[in-house]
Amino acid sequence: MAMKNHPSCISFLLLLLPLLLKFYSAKSELQLNYYAQSCPNAEEIIKQQVIKLYNKHGNTAVSWVRNLFHDCLVKSCDASLLLETVNGIESEQKSDRSFGMRNFKYVKTIKEALEEECPTTVSCADIVSLSARDGIVLLGGPRIEMKTGRKDSKESYLSDVENSIPNHNDSIQSVLSRFQSIGIDTEGTVALLGAHSVGRVHCVNLVHRLYPTVDPTLDPDYAEYLKGRCPTPDPDPEAVSYARNDRETPMILDNMYYKNLLEHKGLLMIDQQLTSDPTTSTLVEKMAADNGYFHDQFARAVILLSENNPLTGDEGEIRKDCRYVNRD
Repeated sequence: MAMKNHPSCISFLLLLLPLLLKFYSAKSELQLNYYAQSCPNAEEIIKQQVIKLYNKHGNTAVSWVRNLFHDCLVKSCDASLLLETVNGIESEQKSDRSFGMRNFKYVKTIKEALEEECPTTVSCADIVSLSARDGIVLLGGPRIEMKTGRKDSKESYLSDVENSIPNHNDSIQSVLSRFQSIGIDTEGTVALLGAHSVGRVHCVNLVHRLYPTVDPTLDPDYAEYLKGRCPTPDPDPEAVSYARNDRETPMILDNMYYKNLLEHKGLLMIDQQLTSDPTTSTLVEKMAADNGYFHDQFARAVILLSENNPLTGDEGEIRKDCRYVNRD
């Protein structure tokens, strides 16, 4: 009845609708195919660049996965990790927790391909997440449907890195607690540690298990192999001295990691603790017995990690160069 008396209400609502939609968009959450209208080929461009880089430098796929962990565990999945030290910014890459990380320069390759297609449209934070997703596939892991729409931070959080990213010597309970704080349960955390199935570890992070005496939880033959890789208790951090996380399938994201743990061949302290803690030991056995189950749990946990406290809508920015905050 009121509408009959006030026909202008309909016109008013129609005029108001675009404003409401704009407001909603500014406050929107992550969504699948976020770039469907603004940059339809964005995800395919990232995928093709990741493949090209993998074919030239196979270890880039491992780097993308590690980037996701290090970026999303510190405050937010906001590409703060990629910022370099300049103009008052102190890069998170300076932290000891970032020791051994590399291939940041190739993020620029991916970003340039996107900028050519869709200038200032695709965030560096989404590049971090989507390159990890595509890198996981190249490493033999599961295909993951990942939401997008993250914005980039305007600051770095170097002082927060040490307390945000678990250390390889931390207790398993402290690691479980850290992941629980961002909504990832024990099952998911055990699966995420399965990322240690690929890549390598520098001797700097291993020698405390070998010298002056061998960690009794290590398989003796495996300990001898590690001593061969790391022959001195004081390795040069700048030297290429490392051991593979998994000698059987070193570049395949599979459940061999868990099988190795059951044989006391965990490379890091945090790895081997998974078999001695009653809250995680049964999960190690389950993942060792079923690669499909491991992949399912890994995919679930990666999604949760990639959606940790993202900047969306009017928060943050779309950096033109992932290494630097935009200049106003």
